Amino acid sequence: MAAGKDYYDILGVKRDASADEIKKAFRRLARKHHPDTGGSEDKFKELNEAYEVLSDTEKRSQYDQYGQYFGGNAPPGAGRSGPGAGQGQSYGYGGQPADLGDLFGDIFGGGGFGGGRSRGPAPRRGRDLSYEVTIDFDEALVGMSTKVDVQRAEKCQTCSGTGAKPGTGRVSCKTCKGSGHVSQGGGMFAISRPCPRCNGEGTVLESPCASCKGKGRVLRVKPITVNIPPGVTDGGKLRFKGKGEPGEHGAPAGDLFVITHVRKHAYYTREGADVMLDLPVAFTEAALGTEVTIPTPGGQKVKLKVAPGTQDGKVFRLAGKGAPKLKGKGNGDLKVRIKVMVPTELSGKGKEILQQFAQEHAEELRAHIG
Repeated sequence: MAAGKDYYDILGVKRDASADEIKKAFRRLARKHHPDTGGSEDKFKELNEAYEVLSDTEKRSQYDQYGQYFGGNAPPGAGRSGPGAGQGQSYGYGGQPADLGDLFGDIFGGGGFGGGRSRGPAPRRGRDLSYEVTIDFDEALVGMSTKVDVQRAEKCQTCSGTGAKPGTGRVSCKTCKGSGHVSQGGGMFAISRPCPRCNGEGTVLESPCASCKGKGRVLRVKPITVNIPPGVTDGGKLRFKGKGEPGEHGAPAGDLFVITHVRKHAYYTREGADVMLDLPVAFTEAALGTEVTIPTPGGQKVKLKVAPGTQDGKVFRLAGKGAPKLKGKGNGDLKVRIKVMVPTELSGKGKEILQQFAQEHAEELRAHIG
């Protein structure tokens, strides 16, 4: 087979390679050597020729049988019959295999091969927009409505979004003659591309609209009312579907994302749906026990019993008294953390009492330390 081409070697596959292996090898090499990506046209033609033969069961069988004679006259007595018997029968490169257009559509993004018509640009979904709002702690608990000034591209009112000057329209593109595509190269290796002038649409504006310069859209600042649900957190992200920039050619609008920033509260902090309150108590209250009236995030007043001997850092949990759960039902909890306060200044009487207390209990507290 010295005089013939080794199609298996060209595609880099074994002689017993499966149809799927042959197709994968061709796709990989075609992507590498395609003229549209800077490859060699001769190499690409050779790959195409090899794939046409090896991807066809009948042609591959003939090639495996006749080898070097494939593509020209078969050796005498090759056993051919039917119309054309005794005449040279070519199985060499003579046209694209039936599925080559689909194959190249997969490789190069659907642009077509060998003169396939361009479909033109697909409608593009509008851009997503993102804005930030700052609200008070209490507003985050109960929810609110607010207006966001959104700058986005809106349909041009002058041309009603067509991009054309009123009274005019679109005309056939002279570059592609209305086909929406242009071809590079010739013959069987013509590469079809979307027309650069009309972007694959096949038509161009006869006279662009002066207001939008032919784009069909203009930038405007539009106030949009957004509803902030109860329970939002600092740094949370809310999505408002379809409130973003309108799409092109009737495509859906993008989404509006609102980032919430929550101002700090005088004494509450948030842990998701739970609210934390640091409650100062005198060390005598912690020692003897007490009852303290405390506010809840909902505005109610509740009484909290502090048991005798309560230690600093002890946390009491009041179920359902926290913030609303953003995703789910009900509220989080109100967690009250005890902060035992030690006096920094003492009167003579108070100091005397504490000194007596220390004499009775200090050594007892440290008895376990050697």
